[in-house]
Amino acid sequence: MTVINFINDLLWTYILLALLLCCALWFSLKTKFVQIRMFGEMVRLLGESAGKPENGEKHISSFQAFAISIASRVGTGNLAGVATAIAVGGPGAVFWMWLMALLGAASSFVESTLAQLYKTHGKDSYVGGPAYYMRKGLKQPWMGTLFAVLITITFGFAFNSVQSNTICAAFEHAFGWEHTVVGIVITVSTILIIFGGVQRIARVSSILVPVMALGYVLLALFIVALNITEVPAVIRLIVSHAFGWEQALGGGVGVALMQGIKRGLFSNEAGMGSAPNVAATAHVTHPVKQGLIQALGVFTDTLLICTCTAFIILFSGVSINGETNGVQLTQLALTHEIGQWGNVFVAVALFFFAFSSILGNYYYGEANICYFSRSKWVLVVYRLLVGGMVMFGAVASLEVAWGLADITMGLMALFNLIAISLLGKYAFRLLDDYLAQKRRGIKDPVFCKNQLPEIEADLECWSEEGGKQ
Repeated sequence: MTVINFINDLLWTYILLALLLCCALWFSLKTKFVQIRMFGEMVRLLGESAGKPENGEKHISSFQAFAISIASRVGTGNLAGVATAIAVGGPGAVFWMWLMALLGAASSFVESTLAQLYKTHGKDSYVGGPAYYMRKGLKQPWMGTLFAVLITITFGFAFNSVQSNTICAAFEHAFGWEHTVVGIVITVSTILIIFGGVQRIARVSSILVPVMALGYVLLALFIVALNITEVPAVIRLIVSHAFGWEQALGGGVGVALMQGIKRGLFSNEAGMGSAPNVAATAHVTHPVKQGLIQALGVFTDTLLICTCTAFIILFSGVSINGETNGVQLTQLALTHEIGQWGNVFVAVALFFFAFSSILGNYYYGEANICYFSRSKWVLVVYRLLVGGMVMFGAVASLEVAWGLADITMGLMALFNLIAISLLGKYAFRLLDDYLAQKRRGIKDPVFCKNQLPEIEADLECWSEEGGKQ
C-alpha cells in the first residue's frame, strides 16, 4: 500500500486537484454557469424524456441514459465514500464536495455534449464517450485506446470490486452474513443482467434508480425533520472545518479538501469521462439536451444524496475520529437516529445503490470494449471477467480496492480533462446554437451537422437536415 499511497498523493496533490478545479471553473465561466442558469431547462428535459414512448424502437431514451448514469453515480460513494471523507477529512470535506458538484456540473455538461456530438452507431444503441471523441475529435487514436483501457479497468474491474466489497461489509455488519455467500449472490445476479445487454440494463436501472433514490431521500428528510433545530449548527460545523484557523494550522483544511474532491469525484464522476459513455447512447435531437440532463445528474448525486448521508452522520453525533470508516460509520449513525433497524435499512439500501452501480459501471466498460472490437466472444470474456472481479471484491481488502480505484480514476480524469479542454469550443458553440433556437421560439431545438462544417465529416450520427439520426 505504500507505493499505491505515494502514487495517489503525487497524482492527486500536484496534478489533478489543480486541473479539476481549473477546468470546472473555466467551463463554468465559458458557459456563463450553464449548470445554474439552465437548471429549470434540465428538469423540463428530464420530465419530457421520461414521458416519451419508445414506439417500439430500440433506441435508449434520454431518461434511460440518465438513469444508467445515476445508477453508476449513486452507489458506495454516497454511503461509504461520504463517510470515509468525513472520517478522514472531517466535516469540512462535505463543503468541498458541494463546491466540486456546483463547478463540476459544467464539466459534466461539456463532456456529455461532446459524447453526443461524436457518437457512433452500435448494435442496440448509439455508442460513444471520451475514447471516441479523442479518436474522431482530437485525431489521437492512441489516446482513445489508452482511455478505453483505463476506463475498462477502472469501472469494469476496480470500481465494481469496491461496490461488491462495500455491499458485503454492510451485510456482515447488519446480518452477520459471510462475504463469500453475499459475493456469490451479487456475482450471479450481475451476470444474469449484463448478459442481456444495454437494453436490459436500461430497463432495470430506470426502475431501480428512482425507487432507491426517493426512498433514501425521504428517510434523510425524516431525520432532518427530527433534528431541524440542529441544521444551522451542522452547516456551521461544515463551513468552519473547511476554512477554520485551527484546521488550517493543523493541516486539516488540506486533508478535508483532498478527501472532499476525491470522494466527490468518485461519487458524481464530473469530468472523469465516465458518464459521457452512457450519455452518448441517448436518442435526442440536439447534443446539448443530454449535456444538460447529465449535468443534473451531478446535482442529484452530490447536492442531494451525498448531503443526506453527511447530515445523517453529523446529526447522530457518532465519533468521526477515523476508528470507524466507510459504510459502517453510516450504519452506526443511522442506528443512533432511528434504532437498530437503521442497520438493516442501510444494508438493503446499499445493496440496491451499489448493485445498480455495478450495472452502470459494467456498461461503461462495454462501450469501450466496443471501441476495440465488436466481436461477440470478446464481449463474453469481458462479462465473465466483470463477474470475477465482483466476486474478488467481495473478499478483498477495502483499503486495497479504494487505493487501486483512486489511481485508475485519477489517470482517467487526467486524459479526459485534457481532451475536453481542447474540444470544449464545440460544446460552447452547440450551447449558443441551442439557446439561439430557444430565443426564436423553437421549443424542441435540433442540430444538423453542417452547422459545424469543419468537423462535419466526423459526425456519423447527425444528418444535414437535423434531428434525424
